[in-house]
This record gives sequence, structure tokens and C-alpha cells, in this order.
Amino acid sequence: MKLLLDKVTKSYGSNLALNAFTAELEPGIYALLGPNGSGKSTLMNIITDNLNPNSGSITYVSDKGEAEDARKMGVRFREKLGFMPQYPGMYPNFSVEKFMWYMAALKGMTKEDALQQIPEILKAVELDDVPRRKIGALSGGMKQRLALAQAVLGDPEILILDEPTAGLDPKQRISIRNFISRIALHKIVLIATHVVPDIEFIARDIIMLKKGVIVDSAPPSALMKKIEGRIWLLPCREEDVGRLQQVFRVTNISRDEQTGEVLLRVLSDTAPAENARAVAPTLEDYYLWVFGEEVSRVEN
Repeated sequence: MKLLLDKVTKSYGSNLALNAFTAELEPGIYALLGPNGSGKSTLMNIITDNLNPNSGSITYVSDKGEAEDARKMGVRFREKLGFMPQYPGMYPNFSVEKFMWYMAALKGMTKEDALQQIPEILKAVELDDVPRRKIGALSGGMKQRLALAQAVLGDPEILILDEPTAGLDPKQRISIRNFISRIALHKIVLIATHVVPDIEFIARDIIMLKKGVIVDSAPPSALMKKIEGRIWLLPCREEDVGRLQQVFRVTNISRDEQTGEVLLRVLSDTAPAENARAVAPTLEDYYLWVFGEEVSRVEN
């Protein structure tokens, strides 16, 4: 099974949201990384047929090697999809269980399959203790997990997840991350997220999007290797932090428990000072290396 995207392009007026996006996706987890406005949600909505591209094609290749235009497949292609949008709309007066049964009916599942899958999925996303609670009474994190539950219902071949761990606490994030990793063995899973550590160890490939263009695409280890020797820990006095932040790209500030010194995590081609020491890069370091200016503009 494959999903082939060839020069998929989408513009809104003069704004080019997605520019000739091309990728070949096979079973495994792919992460879409990029700042707000990079085209992640646009791409996901095009794949799920919620949005029409201006040009380009999406081809679905079955396990038998048969290739078809996904858009011409229509319902047959949508039946292979599970989609978790960033802002899912759910009926507040439905209970958790009723909503899952409703989604099972929309997906054309048999009663027997729904009866088997719904309890298993609710347990996996830690909602099995509130099956009769109204959706309107759920917390934000619980609604997020319910949105993921409906996406995986029906065992779709292709899973599209937009910010699946947003609003979850660390324990829930780990649980959901492990759940996604476990079910992704025979699925194409595309995840858009701002929580970089959540996909660092489970994604086979990271697709970096900037203003609708792929600026890099490789396994996490290959991306991190590109900035080896460029990540530094710089000890400094507390009163010097502000000045050093103006000079260097500082990604994190911590304190050395033994010496009490402030430690700045700095992105730099060369050592920022004689007392700085090189440390192993993370995927988040690479993200900030590529998108540092865009991230700073969003934060400011």
C-alpha cells in the first residue's frame, strides 16, 4: 500500500498555502512539522477530500499494486481514511459511547465489528470509565482523546491526525503516543504537531514544511545528525542572561543543580564561549534551527 502525492498545490487568493507538495508514503508514521501557516492543515484537508487542490494529484496504490486516482475513487477512498481534525465538531448532548456508535454507523461498520472495537478503543484512549458521560461535560483533554478514538474506529488504512496530543498531560501524551505507534505497523499515519518530542522516537520520517514548501524530509536521526557540533550548553551568571539572549539563539534556560550556574542551550555554528560545551542535538533543536525566526515571530 502506498499514497503518492504529486505536486499538490493550493492557494487562497494570492496566498500560496501549499506549493507542489510531493511525497511517497508507505506504512509507518510520518510527522509534519512547521510553524503556523506552513500548510500542514491544508495538506491534511486535501488528503481527506475536505478541500480541493488547485493542481496536483493523489494516487492510492493497493497492496496488489493497483493504482487509482484517490479523488476519483470518492467514497471508496474515504472509507480507507481515519481523520482527526485539529478542531473536531462533536455533539455535546451525545454520550461518549453513543458518539462512537454514531461514528461507526457513518463508517458503515457492522454491529459485530463496532461491538468489538468500541470498548477496546475507549480503553486504549483511557475513556472506558466514562462511556455514558455527555461530551459537553468532558474536559478538553478527554475530547481530544475521543476525537482520536473516532479516527481509529473501523481500522482505517490511512490515519490523518492533526495535533493529536494537544491539551493532554504528560502521562496521557505518552499513552497516546504509544497507542499510535502500536497501531501504525500496517497503516500510513500522518501526524501534524507542534509537540516535537511526541514524534521524535516514533516517526519513520519527518517532513519539514515552511510556507507550503518541503524544506527537508528524512528520518529523525538523519536530521539531528545535520546539526551535530552546533548545540552548546553555555554556563553564565543570571544577570548576563538577557544580554546573551540578544547575541545568541538561545532555545532553553536551566540551572546546574551542583554549581547553581544558569545554563543556556545555544544554537551556534561555533562555540559561543570558551566555557561552552557541545551536547547531543534533539529533534526540537533541529526544528528551532530551521524555523527559529518563524517561531520567534509567532511567540512575539
